[in-house]
Amino acid sequence: MIGNTSFQIRYFIPPEKEGQYFTIPFEMPENSESLTIRYQYERHQEQKGAYGHEHFTAREEVTIIDLGLIDPYGRQVGASGSDKQEIFISEVSATPGYRPTPLTAGTWQILVGAYKVKPGGAQVFYEVRVAEKSLRLLKGDLHTHTLASDGVHTAAELAAKALRHGLDFLAITDHNQAASASELPRGTGVTLIPGVEWTHYRGHANFLGVDQPYDGSFAANTEEEVRSRFISARERGAMITLNHPYEENYGFLFDITTLPFDCLEVWNGPMRESNLRALGLWQSLLMAGKKIPICGGSDYHRDTPFLFLGGPATCVYSLSNGPGDILAALRAGHSYITFAPNGPSLTFDCGEAIVGDTVPWTNGQTVHILADGLIGGDSIRLITPRSTETLFEAPAAGKFETDYPITAPGFVRIEVWRSFLPGVPQLPALLSNPIYFE
Repeated sequence: MIGNTSFQIRYFIPPEKEGQYFTIPFEMPENSESLTIRYQYERHQEQKGAYGHEHFTAREEVTIIDLGLIDPYGRQVGASGSDKQEIFISEVSATPGYRPTPLTAGTWQILVGAYKVKPGGAQVFYEVRVAEKSLRLLKGDLHTHTLASDGVHTAAELAAKALRHGLDFLAITDHNQAASASELPRGTGVTLIPGVEWTHYRGHANFLGVDQPYDGSFAANTEEEVRSRFISARERGAMITLNHPYEENYGFLFDITTLPFDCLEVWNGPMRESNLRALGLWQSLLMAGKKIPICGGSDYHRDTPFLFLGGPATCVYSLSNGPGDILAALRAGHSYITFAPNGPSLTFDCGEAIVGDTVPWTNGQTVHILADGLIGGDSIRLITPRSTETLFEAPAAGKFETDYPITAPGFVRIEVWRSFLPGVPQLPALLSNPIYFE
């Protein structure tokens, strides 16, 4: 069940503990997204007095209790002295004085500092609230560049632009310059994912989610040196995408069967022939039984008439807005790509299974399809290993919904095609990952 966990801790501090530090343990549940701790105690004592016809209340500070937090690994998450009565922690944001951190399940500790304790001791009340993760749709751009390579914006400027464009996350992927999480701005309203575009004369790949995907230089002169960079990135937990495989002058010329990777970038910037060829490559991999997720990114450097942040946008069904959950959802194929943040949207499921999942095939199964944000003339296509079928052509703006029978094992994926200018042939406006049937 999705919801919150809330509990109180009452802790008595005797006067003899004044000047000491100690901890109060509590358990962090699985699947936690955010933590809020609020505490209170009787800090002042008041004494009223009469001065002729006037009255005065003296207020004496008799107790001062400091607050901090320690994670299950014994690392200090933060400390705020007695300045704050409430703190908030999540993977992407935190109260000043505390660092954003994933809320790993296990034993956490409230750090108590008994700076001053009144005679007779002090009763402290802690309220702990934990919000549980829940599935939500997030839109982002997985391929962007800053001033650190050949872009024109800082990461903070990109984040502000992303917020205006309706994006929830950005991957910062400068050429051969790894962006570490600690260097990226906080509190922007957009999740910034550290990354690097490993850029070689024979191919480009994004390594996402880790500060240092490999030791030493990016430079590689042999196939073995190239492979070592990919293996190192995989071992350190990076999500690896192969970028724009058919882009003129920047295509991916390495043998993809020899390199570990998680995702294929089939949509890079404006839709064009090189992207359509990448889409064909992906379909051939699916036909060969490979469960390779796809993703898209603008490859943003600066605004041009056809290039903009979030064009395309990768739309991800993630358990939180933390980088770890976003990348896990991308690896699982829980995503689709649309030409812009305000492009068409898709709900695509089979019972409890969503896009990217694998379910056992049985006769009589159906997939539920809901495509919204359509305009007149949009074509909805359904692709399986056996055929490409046009399900519907929108007569006007609106949404389309249907249940489609699955008659054989394999996979099913959805595309929306659109004519973006009068008289111009249709191009993809949305591409989904498949649901697999075995």
